[in-house]
Amino acid sequence: MKIRIGFEIAYRLPQATPMILALNVHHSRVGDLRRPDHLMTSPSVTTSGYRDLFGNWCTRLVAPAGRFVVSSDTMIHDSGVPDTVAATLQQIHVERLPESTLVYLLGSRYCETDLLSDFAWKQFGNGPTGWQRVQAVCDYVHRHIEFGYQHARRTRSAFEAFNEGRGVCRDYAHLAITLCRCLNIPARYCTGYLGDIGVPPPDGPMDFAGWFEAFLGDDWYTFDARNNVPRIGRVLMARGRDASDVALSNTFGPNDLDGFKVWCDEVH
Repeated sequence: MKIRIGFEIAYRLPQATPMILALNVHHSRVGDLRRPDHLMTSPSVTTSGYRDLFGNWCTRLVAPAGRFVVSSDTMIHDSGVPDTVAATLQQIHVERLPESTLVYLLGSRYCETDLLSDFAWKQFGNGPTGWQRVQAVCDYVHRHIEFGYQHARRTRSAFEAFNEGRGVCRDYAHLAITLCRCLNIPARYCTGYLGDIGVPPPDGPMDFAGWFEAFLGDDWYTFDARNNVPRIGRVLMARGRDASDVALSNTFGPNDLDGFKVWCDEVH
């Protein structure tokens, strides 16, 4: 299937402001793009790109004072197959995990493993392991957090989401990631596009989505505690320890968000 993906984000800036943007499709999906997902700016500015420590493609620029718009609009091919389910996979003992996964066992800005470790082992320590344990974590988080766009708060951590019992997709992901790490399962945060293919339309406007990947067997697998069902048409943009590593934009100066649109629609 073909999916049209893109966005338009507008800022108001009182002065020229450096920015770092992580708004491109992840390199693992570049081969599926029908045309390059170049970032367009208005007014036009010079940009440069680099890969960060997690392999994500980032764009550097200096936005001029006034209204500044960043946008992209492209098409991507997708298999149309839902997220993989491999229910018999087991987790790997910590001493045998690949070194590249070990950073995803540690606490991070939004994932306070030290505050949730005791709860994680009490809640899940006597249950199944491997894939079934990660799914049990997703089931718990899916039930525990009440979803609502009005609950969005960019500073909310996993421990705060656990205590408040409400949030948006990134809060579901952060809490699930934290519980998995407490249980010695490497887990990393993902952000990208997730349209409404095969499911009823959402109640609110389209936005970028947050989910996570857990390392089981010898590979990473997608889990989504917010939706908690395999979904079609997931398009990865960036991965990291938590949302702080995959911020859509880092702006190094005062600014106001003046517009925000995202689209991810199947093309028939």
